[in-house]
Amino acid sequence: MRAVCRHFGACGGCSFQDLSPGDYRALKRAGVTEPLARHGIDVFVAPLAETVRGTRRRTTLKATKNGDSVALGFHAARSHAIVDMEECHILTPALLALVPDLRALLHRLLREGEEAAIGLTETQSGIDLMLSLPRTYGFDTALFAQWANRLNLARITVNGELAVQLSVPTVRLGEADVVLPAASFLQPSREGERILQRFVMDAAKGARRIADLFSGCGTFALILAKSSAVHAVDSDTSALQALRDAARSMKGIKPVTIEIRDLFKRPLRPEELNDFEAVIIDPPRAGALAQTRMIAQSRVDRIVYVSCNPESFARDAAILIEAGFRLEDVQPVDQFLWSKHIELVGRFEKRPEWSRRRKD
Repeated sequence: MRAVCRHFGACGGCSFQDLSPGDYRALKRAGVTEPLARHGIDVFVAPLAETVRGTRRRTTLKATKNGDSVALGFHAARSHAIVDMEECHILTPALLALVPDLRALLHRLLREGEEAAIGLTETQSGIDLMLSLPRTYGFDTALFAQWANRLNLARITVNGELAVQLSVPTVRLGEADVVLPAASFLQPSREGERILQRFVMDAAKGARRIADLFSGCGTFALILAKSSAVHAVDSDTSALQALRDAARSMKGIKPVTIEIRDLFKRPLRPEELNDFEAVIIDPPRAGALAQTRMIAQSRVDRIVYVSCNPESFARDAAILIEAGFRLEDVQPVDQFLWSKHIELVGRFEKRPEWSRRRKD
């Protein structure tokens, strides 16, 4: 396959654009099957669910000012150098179109030799821009409002502080419009999000009460609430408040409760988990070792585990299998095109003899 981007080979964002479709799918699949095999796990791994180019709706770019120019883009492979972006085949057209104007804005904000990080999220109401600048910046509200108007930005946040907001950044999760807190987690692409949601809904079908752990703004809680009571747990207060407000705006759903809790330091204990018929878990890349050990000691019969790291997933899966769960199937989802990264979701069911033993 011919490389599709002029930056391929220099930019560290994409590594496999030159592979044939077959070799590429095999490489992505191996990124899931090999960690599972290292942990002795034999399971059906479904064909790769693919997303298409030009659909990544959130990213973080780097910038540096040298002389009269600003380089803006991703880091070069195995380097801190920045590859100045002229094209990109993973970002949505709206994010890519913003790059030239962002250079102009950063030219005004940065001094010689300074660097910045730029977070971009495309929402329903415009682009959410988060700037991390190297020094405290005195906000010129008029300047930021001018740029927000010019670039169709919903919100600009600088070093964690709101600079200007012209509209409320919202994303659609199920039937709810969720107000997105600044720097809040969101699945990289809408299509990848829908694939994961469909798998989770199918795997949790019939459960009357569900715990959604590391719930964020409600990617899964707000769709599951149509048929199940959901208890959402996360350490991100702003995300949980956004989830709660969105749930209150929905009609005809089951109860949705929230709990602010650091699941790394204080995982839900077995006696707390026993109240639920199913658990959804979507931890960061490190996985959820402490929480998985608590789940393994509980009477929960069904687990749906979403992961962006097959290594930590396989480690946690081995703990659940040792505790009597069967890993029914795994669905890889390619949300990180042409990179080594892969998303996946797995379905666990308690083996009947272990389920009876727990309840006795």
